[in-house]
Amino acid sequence: MPTTTWNRHHILTLADFTTAEYNAVLQTAASFQEVLSRRTKKVPTLQGQVVANLFFEPSTRTRSSFEIAAKRLSADTLNFAAATSSMTKGETILDTAKTYLAMGTDIMVVRHKDAGVPQAIAQEMDRLGVKVSVLNAGDGQHEHPSQGLLDLFTICSLIDPAQPKIELLQGKKIAIVGDILHSRVARSNIWSLIASGAEVHLAAPPTLLPKFFAEYLGCTENSSRLFTHWQLEPALENADFVMTLRLQKERMTAHLLPSLREYHQLFGITRTKLKLCQPNVKVLHPGPVNRGVEISSDLMDDPEFSLIQSQVTSGVAVRMALLYFIGSGSSRVNQ
Repeated sequence: MPTTTWNRHHILTLADFTTAEYNAVLQTAASFQEVLSRRTKKVPTLQGQVVANLFFEPSTRTRSSFEIAAKRLSADTLNFAAATSSMTKGETILDTAKTYLAMGTDIMVVRHKDAGVPQAIAQEMDRLGVKVSVLNAGDGQHEHPSQGLLDLFTICSLIDPAQPKIELLQGKKIAIVGDILHSRVARSNIWSLIASGAEVHLAAPPTLLPKFFAEYLGCTENSSRLFTHWQLEPALENADFVMTLRLQKERMTAHLLPSLREYHQLFGITRTKLKLCQPNVKVLHPGPVNRGVEISSDLMDDPEFSLIQSQVTSGVAVRMALLYFIGSGSSRVNQ
């Protein structure tokens, strides 16, 4: 099987991921998915290494998923919570990271409400000349690489469980609906889906989707595959997959919506609205979900349409793959 070299010491963004890297993650995650189906769900890949989950922002799915992934790889884990840390006494973010470095941490998984924090920690580790890898678990309105990759894996595995690869999405129409302005998940998904050759349609009210959003992302060279809509119907028409996003009220600094009821009427995903899509359309949501706002509650729980629980399950396998690549010391990966 052809191989390529994995050169990433840190995973901070999907903006410059290559097709080979995407496929390496997808195929390795598929292998780990098989491991997770066994009675004994552990492999010794990262035995003796320490993974520190530095979450400066609340999280349920991502934090728990990374912790389980690290333990399934036999790593030791440390969990940081800002509210009960020395940061309440004035310690800086970089000093906190260096404290975990001094404890022998090999991989730092970092989430923060401000964009750029994981990159700043990665730069500090590089400056110190240590072999600590940093994985971005979501930073402000910048990116959420592991979520983008698990969404990609969820879709590709549905199409071909045995050989998930990015090329499977060539020509597929995928709608991303909701609070795109504030969504780091949307940004990571846009990069991965455009790289796959899919046709990506963004839909949101004008206040949550600026007119020049594609130019802001630097996607102008891919403008033929990225479309923006201030109405839902054009985005849903003949869509193969619909990704709906949470309204991130905690990041909204102004009154950007008249009401949640009006938002649901215009942009909430329901069975009736899905009739515009392909007959076998599937719906995704990164969670947590505001039931009855971004998606109707009955649709969310319907396995015929919803991939939401599959996304959570996929998250462990994908994060195992990411920790494997940056922590195992293996430089050769399958293409």
